[in-house]
Amino acid sequence: MATKTTAEKLATIQQGYTLEGATIELGAAIIDGELHKDAPVRLPLAMMNRHGLVAGATGTGKTVTLHMMAEQLSTAGVPVFLADIKGDLSGLATAAAGSDKLKARTDSIGQAWSGKTFPVEFLALGGDGNGVPVRATITSFGPILLSRIMELNDTQESSLQLVFYFADKNGLELIDLKDLRAVIQFLTSDEGKDKLEELGGLSKATAGVILREIINLEAQGLEKFFGEPEFDTAELLRTAPDGRGVVTCLELPTLQTKPMLFSTFLMWLLADLFEDLPEAGDLDKPKLVFFLDEAHLLFNGASKAFLDAITTTVRLIRSKGVGIFFVTQTPKDVPADVLGQLANRVQHALRAFTPEDAKALKATVSTFPVSDYDLEETLTSAGIGEAVITVMNEKGAPTPVALTRLRAPESVMGPSEDALVRSTVAGSALLGKYGTAVDNPSAYEKLTGKAAASTGPAASAPPAGGAPANAGATGAPAAPGAYDVDAEARRIEEEILGRPSSRPAQAPQPQYSEPQYDEPRTPEPRQSRAKAPRTRPSQPRQPEPQPGGMMGDLGGVLGGALGGGLKSMARSMGTQLGRELLRGVFGTSSRRRRR
Repeated sequence: MATKTTAEKLATIQQGYTLEGATIELGAAIIDGELHKDAPVRLPLAMMNRHGLVAGATGTGKTVTLHMMAEQLSTAGVPVFLADIKGDLSGLATAAAGSDKLKARTDSIGQAWSGKTFPVEFLALGGDGNGVPVRATITSFGPILLSRIMELNDTQESSLQLVFYFADKNGLELIDLKDLRAVIQFLTSDEGKDKLEELGGLSKATAGVILREIINLEAQGLEKFFGEPEFDTAELLRTAPDGRGVVTCLELPTLQTKPMLFSTFLMWLLADLFEDLPEAGDLDKPKLVFFLDEAHLLFNGASKAFLDAITTTVRLIRSKGVGIFFVTQTPKDVPADVLGQLANRVQHALRAFTPEDAKALKATVSTFPVSDYDLEETLTSAGIGEAVITVMNEKGAPTPVALTRLRAPESVMGPSEDALVRSTVAGSALLGKYGTAVDNPSAYEKLTGKAAASTGPAASAPPAGGAPANAGATGAPAAPGAYDVDAEARRIEEEILGRPSSRPAQAPQPQYSEPQYDEPRTPEPRQSRAKAPRTRPSQPRQPEPQPGGMMGDLGGVLGGALGGGLKSMARSMGTQLGRELLRGVFGTSSRRRRR
């Protein structure tokens, strides 16, 4: 094949990055060693929800790249979520100062630069840092994500799913770690051994292992992360009064001691958004762009159920207007099923100091389209602040591969002053909502008979649900009794939607009796819903829906992702609504908040 001239290569890139709609400006192309500011490299804003990868060796400029992209997204009115691993991203709140060196760089790529500040919200996991405390309830976090933090094996994970199922069916709210510990202690006690046997598949030995892991989490200080008030992921979708997107920075000052919690929490945020956001189709710009830094932590040692859930979330959340950018060192850190869904690539320099490095380099090159560059040489010789880029154009095709000198951020490339961060947090509207932990009555209080400690204004609110019907002095769950599946489905629909069920009552059929706890499922915390009457007329069980159709397929996907415990539960819930009420892809609770 004939070698192209520099002019021909330049024309290819210019044509490939000539786009009609709004774009994120990434930089200018370098061709045959020469920088061409007349060959700008861009990313269509409408294609940001096709996800992406920012990769490269340590020190090559990945953090500055996502910093620069976040600034432009905010300016375009798109909210952004960033995990601030090193504390550098807090500089978004401080305007950068110019210099001769900076001016020379920006002029060389045709960037009209000026120092700016951006609307930033600072968060901190469980208050571990200066930001607004972020918490999640145990029941919302779900068994799969919790198993990931506790490093349970597949059998133990399936057993934990049964514990959650037991708590859900018996009105035992799992808010914090002591609630989960109390439920497992009850099931392994003489008083609860009958309930343990009824669950099936949950041995006392396995329950004991899970209990020890919970105590271990408490010893690590993770109890302050789980609790109320729980963070509402709708807060990530806000815009500032001037129309710019709010950049949410999650501080992670102790990441090295809690890497599993960090990566799993980020997936909880995505799972919660996935469950709550409506389908949006193709948009002019995404509702949110989520930068998932240190992505290798997410996949290291992950179970098949966890990986399947990640793949499903990445594939489907695009249609809800959310873009995810994985930030890591090499593409091989990301499983193939996920990597294949990342249409936008920003690849910084790689090093080839070892045979393993050389192997990773060849694998990275193989993931790019055919180009006019010798990518092995280019990726090992690229300078700091340069990257090999290919993105999806507005027609859904990959753009030409281009070695690019990247734009400079307009805010400080480093941390803001602590005083500025603290004043920003103090003035945040979120601080009043999430700043004070509360301890409302939940499973621990019901099972031990102890009153919850008053920890804040929200602590005086009534509990989400009463004690289980026919509970004894210890608050143990009620004995099983007869129930009707379809009537139960209507009742739960009324609880979740907050209005009368649209499902018609079925005509009388021959009676069917099935074991079921008498207490209605307690409405989830954080949302008040109308409670159905405790006494309901007995109604017949409806025939099991036949396989096939969208809901049947979804039931199969969820059953496979959640494992044996909930897979059998899915089969036992004999109505379409019952299938809809299963926990989400990650086993997270299904909260249908209205936006």
